[in-house]
Amino acid sequence: MSEKTMVWGGRVFTALFALFILGASVTPKLFGMSIAEETMAQLGWPPGYAFMIGMLELAFVGLYLIPRTSVLGAVLMMGLLGGAMATQIRAGSPLFSHVLFSIYLGLFMWGGLWLRDPAVRALFPVRRA
Repeated sequence: MSEKTMVWGGRVFTALFALFILGASVTPKLFGMSIAEETMAQLGWPPGYAFMIGMLELAFVGLYLIPRTSVLGAVLMMGLLGGAMATQIRAGSPLFSHVLFSIYLGLFMWGGLWLRDPAVRALFPVRRA
């Protein structure tokens, strides 16, 4: 695959990841939608944490989208996704649809970064046996 194709593929993955996080997670939390608080309550979170978590998600996605801070944003977002996974485990949620969903998102996020950033590809090379 050519460098240009990989970079554009990475940009597409990155955009899809960012749009999903912003639309499905950040927006409901920041706009105080009832679904966000209800979901947080079902998972055992006390009232009032949705907005703060939404602000963290927004900040981390912003860092991820800026090329100079993309690795920092990805690491911070992965920490947040790990916390989401731990919450799902504690709540007894289904494994493949809920618990591992954070892993799926993380792989998508890191895949986009790997494709668009040669330094990340150099750090995590794909080797042929």
